[in-house]
Amino acid sequence: MTPDPDRAGAAAVVPRFPVHLAAADLTDWLPGNAGIPGVWQFDAATAGPHVVVTALIHGNEIAGAWALDRLLRAGAAPRRGRLSLVFANLDAYARFDPANPTASRFADEDMNRLWEASVLEGPRDSRELARARALRPVIDSADVVLDLHSMLWPGDPLILCGPTPKGRELACAIGTPDLVVADRGHLGGRRLIDYAPFADPASARTAILVEAGQHWEPATVEAMLASVAGLLAATGLGPAVPARAPPRCAEVTHVVTTNTGAFSFTQPFRGGDVVAARDTLIGLDGATEIRTPHDRCLLVMPSLRPSRGHTAVRLARFLSEPPPDRAPV
Repeated sequence: MTPDPDRAGAAAVVPRFPVHLAAADLTDWLPGNAGIPGVWQFDAATAGPHVVVTALIHGNEIAGAWALDRLLRAGAAPRRGRLSLVFANLDAYARFDPANPTASRFADEDMNRLWEASVLEGPRDSRELARARALRPVIDSADVVLDLHSMLWPGDPLILCGPTPKGRELACAIGTPDLVVADRGHLGGRRLIDYAPFADPASARTAILVEAGQHWEPATVEAMLASVAGLLAATGLGPAVPARAPPRCAEVTHVVTTNTGAFSFTQPFRGGDVVAARDTLIGLDGATEIRTPHDRCLLVMPSLRPSRGHTAVRLARFLSEPPPDRAPV
């Protein structure tokens, strides 16, 4: 197993945020009903797409466990096709401790950096890789994947749709959150939404990722459920939802990856902040200045204490204008 740099120095860089959610009791859901622990599948009598909703790719993002728990207790019954609900990283989730809530992000390595055939089929081993390999038949049969996540630092909820037009179209059809960001992922490995069948522009299969709000907040569970409802409506597996205003769309133009252990922002930015002018100084990576590459620069999920080799912030350009109530900073 290759060590993950998230493990090194985590206590020094991660702040403490309040934990307003207890971990959901998943005892009823651990066996699954599809021959894979933690995987539940439901088939309709009418043909349709296979829609997969994943949660707990990161074990400390416990709002996702609550979202799937509520869907299952409500009786998941698609109107057509197949619906799969996947509790992904059960090993990491079992370690969740509200006194040290970031420590259970993974057991051995980040499960959202493994989704490449050469990695899944290669010689490496870890608990996350073993689980990804076990889940691969479900993912390989999916037409649409919605991957539920939450955030450590404060920020506007958003949908990450990858770089393809089909991802953006699906995200806009879901309608919530109302910020859709196209990006190309991380240097450290492929996310689930970057997995080749979904990233191929020639394929109709699509995956998107929702960052529904801060970790450990009840409102994040509600935001996830709203996204799932929008997805099921958009794919015909669920009832229609009320119409929403078109979302704001942006595309990432620059990814700031830290090269030192001394990165700092010029102020405590939050995700969704818009910097008005090009060439504004927003941070320092050691002695290297980080400046905005264009006017009206959207800051996507800034990590105010990033460790070396990790993404500090993504810088994006709007494809549609932000609403007037979010003035540039």
